[in-house]
Amino acid sequence: MLFNFFKSSQSAITTNIEFKSSWCVAYGKINNFTKDIIWQDQQFAVIAESDNLAISYNQRFVVVGDIWLTNRGELLQKLGMDIHDSCSHQQIVAQLWQKYNSECLNLLVGMFGLVVWDCEKQELYLIRDAIGSRTLYYTKIGATCWIAPKLRTLTPYRSDNLDLVALRDYLCCAFVPGERTLWQDIKEIRTGSFLQMPSQQVYHYWQLKEQIIDTNQSLAWYGEKLRSLLEQVVKEYLPENQPVGVFLSGGLDSSSITALAAKLHNAPIHTYSIHFGTETANELEFSSLVAKHCETQHHILEITFRDMWKRLPETMAYLDDPIGDPLTVPNLLIGRIARKNVQITLNGEGGDPCFGGPKNQPMLINSLYGAINNQDSLQAFLISFQKCALDLPQLLKPEIWQSLKNESNESSVFYDDLNADVNYLNRLMALNIKFKGADQILTKVNNLTQAADLQGLSPLFDQRVVELSMQVPPEYKLSGVEEKAVLKTAVSDILPDRIIHRPKSGMMVPVQLGFRKYWQRQARKLLLNEKSEISAYINQDILREWLDFKGDVWGRYGIKLWLLVSLEIWLGVNKSI
Repeated sequence: MLFNFFKSSQSAITTNIEFKSSWCVAYGKINNFTKDIIWQDQQFAVIAESDNLAISYNQRFVVVGDIWLTNRGELLQKLGMDIHDSCSHQQIVAQLWQKYNSECLNLLVGMFGLVVWDCEKQELYLIRDAIGSRTLYYTKIGATCWIAPKLRTLTPYRSDNLDLVALRDYLCCAFVPGERTLWQDIKEIRTGSFLQMPSQQVYHYWQLKEQIIDTNQSLAWYGEKLRSLLEQVVKEYLPENQPVGVFLSGGLDSSSITALAAKLHNAPIHTYSIHFGTETANELEFSSLVAKHCETQHHILEITFRDMWKRLPETMAYLDDPIGDPLTVPNLLIGRIARKNVQITLNGEGGDPCFGGPKNQPMLINSLYGAINNQDSLQAFLISFQKCALDLPQLLKPEIWQSLKNESNESSVFYDDLNADVNYLNRLMALNIKFKGADQILTKVNNLTQAADLQGLSPLFDQRVVELSMQVPPEYKLSGVEEKAVLKTAVSDILPDRIIHRPKSGMMVPVQLGFRKYWQRQARKLLLNEKSEISAYINQDILREWLDFKGDVWGRYGIKLWLLVSLEIWLGVNKSI
């Protein structure tokens, strides 16, 4: 089933990509549907490719979804089946559901967004994996509920009305956190949970919890425990007798995954690094050092400022909710290069959220001095993203800002975790794993690797690694000014000292230079157009100041402009027909 939602008349953001939806289901009133249905019951219809669907042996349960299980052999044994059985991951879930019902979700390790239909009870279950590697969306209006893993698939079944709280959160975080989406009519299933219909009850089968196992053990002991688990996870992720790719920045996280893959894999390893030309600094010195150390087949891609602007509409079209991270375009382009050599890529995403990266430091400082600067924890958390949190009263149009001012802190999706009764660093890590991980990082990996016809895997975001990270004492994660101490200990024998001890810099995309030197004219035309998509919500006077870089003391206007350009283009390419 093909979807094409792009109009050639959209001159500023034209793209003519055809998107293939893997599956979609309808629940409720379905009497008038006939097209593309491959399975149907009284209140349930499946529009899918056959390999996304399975039916339990007793014919009671129908399973539809995107499912990839790392413990497939263990699950087959639990079902009394041969581990070499060729049945699909969907069929395994169908048989497990027949045997254990929803309790089987605690047995699944992997990535999945799926639905289960109970023909006998006429009940539907919408389910998402524990960490959020896959997405699942559903409509909230009308007599028919539509459900799909891609937000775009639901375009014909929604209005163009924006959720203003989601818009505010995007401007603060560069992604939309929680169950909201930017569309008022569509919600997202949260990680580690399932929604049961018709009761509309939400159940959590897994929750992220602080579970420090032993404060008396040494850093070396925890490092050894982490190393053992990482070797198990990476080994499970490696394709048997096939080449594998690793997106290698030269930082600790991606370098660790590269070194583990090199140690464990019996086939070629291709590594991929990027840079942005001679005008900007890069990390090629470090990524090349790791590639040489691990004896990989190394590929370097230069991404020009022209590439960044030209490919942004296409990139935004592949995303579900908008993501204002400038790495979105590089992620898509490097994925396409990788697809020439491999079908599966690994990455280092998850190291910062799970093991205490340096971005936690501003919040830790605020916890010490918040009473002095009179800043509450939610305000400090939103400011720590360094996006538009402080600009909202001037950035949003007065009527929009006024409607949002009544939203209390307690209604924020971040409130409960920020005020949980656990160690403060672990609170911050839980926030980053549950929201930035699931709603930005993993969604971006999933969307953009699939767009390049790849499977993208994030070993450091594996459920078991995340669980272990919450068992490690906080002082072994962010220890004074040394971040990720336990991860460094775990991989110290397989990486050069220069990588282990180098300061964290992060992959910096030069958007400040881009807007100052290359994109200013196009950005003016896009953002200051009175018919722009964001003109109903955003005060264009402040955009004029940003585009002129007036008062940009901290050099942050570029990242804010990228955030707004991404939003404008995403709205343009996602308008309903």
